Amino acid sequence: MSIIKNNDPTQTKSWKELNQHFNKIKYQSLTDLFKEEPNRLEYLSFDMGNFYFDFSKNHLTKKTLSLFASLAKEMGLIDAKNALFQGQKINKTEDRAVLHTALRNIKKKLISLDGEELMPFVFAELDKMKDFSMKLHEGKHLGYTSKRIKNIVNIGIGGSDLGPNMVCEALKPYWIKGITPHFISNVDASHIDPLLQKLNPETTLFIIASKTFTTQETMTNAITARNWFIDHASEKGIDKHFVAVSTNSQKVSEFGIDLQNMFKFWDWVGGRYSLWSTIGLSIVCTIGYDHFIDLLKGAEKMDEHFLNSPLESNAPTLMAFIGIWYNNFFKTQTQVILPYDQRLAHFSKYLQQADMESNGKSTDRNGDQVKYETGQIVWGEPGTNGQHAFYQLIHQGTKIVPCDFIAAALPAHNKTDHHDKLMANFIAQTEALMKGKNIKSVKSELEQQGMSDEEIKAILPFKVFEGNRPTSTILIDKLSPENLGSLIALYEHKIFVQGFIWNIFSFDQWGVELGKQLAGNILNEIKAGEVHKSHDPSTQKMIKKYLSHKILIDTREC
Repeated sequence: MSIIKNNDPTQTKSWKELNQHFNKIKYQSLTDLFKEEPNRLEYLSFDMGNFYFDFSKNHLTKKTLSLFASLAKEMGLIDAKNALFQGQKINKTEDRAVLHTALRNIKKKLISLDGEELMPFVFAELDKMKDFSMKLHEGKHLGYTSKRIKNIVNIGIGGSDLGPNMVCEALKPYWIKGITPHFISNVDASHIDPLLQKLNPETTLFIIASKTFTTQETMTNAITARNWFIDHASEKGIDKHFVAVSTNSQKVSEFGIDLQNMFKFWDWVGGRYSLWSTIGLSIVCTIGYDHFIDLLKGAEKMDEHFLNSPLESNAPTLMAFIGIWYNNFFKTQTQVILPYDQRLAHFSKYLQQADMESNGKSTDRNGDQVKYETGQIVWGEPGTNGQHAFYQLIHQGTKIVPCDFIAAALPAHNKTDHHDKLMANFIAQTEALMKGKNIKSVKSELEQQGMSDEEIKAILPFKVFEGNRPTSTILIDKLSPENLGSLIALYEHKIFVQGFIWNIFSFDQWGVELGKQLAGNILNEIKAGEVHKSHDPSTQKMIKKYLSHKILIDTREC
């Protein structure tokens, strides 16, 4: 039985005190906070191994942290963390444990579920991935014409795509020579067709990643890939070129994949937390097994930090508090992720699913409608691209947009001039967002440019901006597999803490089901060429419009 409490956070003593505290602090600027607390960096920044965290440019004081610590105690956060790691079935709506942390339990601590020890199963699949990837890299697993595999195509969607795709892109310097990964997710044939046209079936391996092996988008793309392979090669070669990551052996076998080429995972692994499992097969094939293990070790380090570090220096917990502070008290609603590293180009997209699918809920753990904000709208773009796109709104817009800045001090290249400029921008932006530019400094600057009083008066209001925009900064020594594992786990735990404090279930996603159901019904109507009157007028009209165009598609296929 779960020991997680089902408390409305807004009814706690600590939340009410946080509200009072907010009313006192909300008009204080960040620059004033630094003047009042010259030592605030001492308690709002810290090192954790290869990571340096700076939370000082947020609207926080010692009082804020103390109140959030009290809130965590009132809500029972310590018990909740233990419940997560011990395999209690905290995903109540699906009656499941949430044990992605067991997948990176490299130290082999005992973890059991329903009286069964889990780690033998986890390590059996790890061994299977190791064996398969080594055969691939050593040229022992060859294509049907005895040529080496050069291209790995991962076909999945959601967690079966976003995590592996993000990791492979982030760890490009670690790619095995001669191996190139590709990721197909969208059911739009415009995604898979151009790729297939470039591939050689003799040297391509397809990884079909679907928990149920029934996911519409994934299986449509998988069948297209299978048909393409048969058209260009032979059905007999499928066992050399197709593998599956799934829980459904029957469907895998029906597809034509040898069960020896099926990699298993379990219902206690949620899709958006599954890159640590066999869903990471594409990662293993791309960067090698040893580097994959380093990825897991990095996540395990963050797990231990999250479990054992005190609140005042617990990075995931502090980030969760900061998110709640802005979302629920400052009413910001949004969170932007700004990695100053092109290798992390897919990181914000990955976090969109991890965060918004987890905490985009309006029903609390009691089954009641929440009366407060949950979730955050997560978005972002690598620096410096974002500076030339949406930073204008962050600096001078009417909305407060809390920012997470992420960078690696050591690049993977030797272009020092490039990296110096990147890091200068990374550091400068947090200072600019905090300080802004007041009337006095703008006027002085314009006078130095030789502008007249009249010209200054005309342009002055447009060049002033108040600053006081919050940022959190994460500096990593380098973007290694281990550090990337820690970074991902950092945000996983942040999401968990926020969901727990908001009293919602973070590990289900019922909201995506209705669209799937309706799509199935509409697809049947499209195939039959008829429109049911059960739809609203707008939907009926749209189906009819599509059917009027569909004849052109059908004609083209003929």
